[in-house]
Amino acid sequence: MATDIRDRINLREINCEKELTLAVIGGKWKLIILWHLGLEGTKRFSELKKLIPHITQKMLTNQLRELEEDQLVLRQVYAEVPPRVEYSLTEYGQSLLPVLRMMYDWGKNYGEKVIWKTDDTSVRCRPSN
Repeated sequence: MATDIRDRINLREINCEKELTLAVIGGKWKLIILWHLGLEGTKRFSELKKLIPHITQKMLTNQLRELEEDQLVLRQVYAEVPPRVEYSLTEYGQSLLPVLRMMYDWGKNYGEKVIWKTDDTSVRCRPSN
């Protein structure tokens, strides 16, 4: 496991700040994890797993570790039996919330106007049986 973002991202392959941003938050699950922590606040691992049912336990663990290494997520371990671990956004993680909100709004608008636009040939959802 990498202990620093520079161990995971080859900075010589990064040409601009946009590529760096995508290298840090890119992938299928990171934005979803950040979204839930940003909108709903501190969560335990099991709570995040329930909120993201299609993610595997291993993938959630890996993504949370990377987000922690990248200083976007804070992992707080409580000395209790059984141990309790909670995840929350750091200041850097919080600073992404306006971007995530804009991405959500864009996706909603795009979906309504392009993807799920109703006409004779396109239907948003399959009819239930």
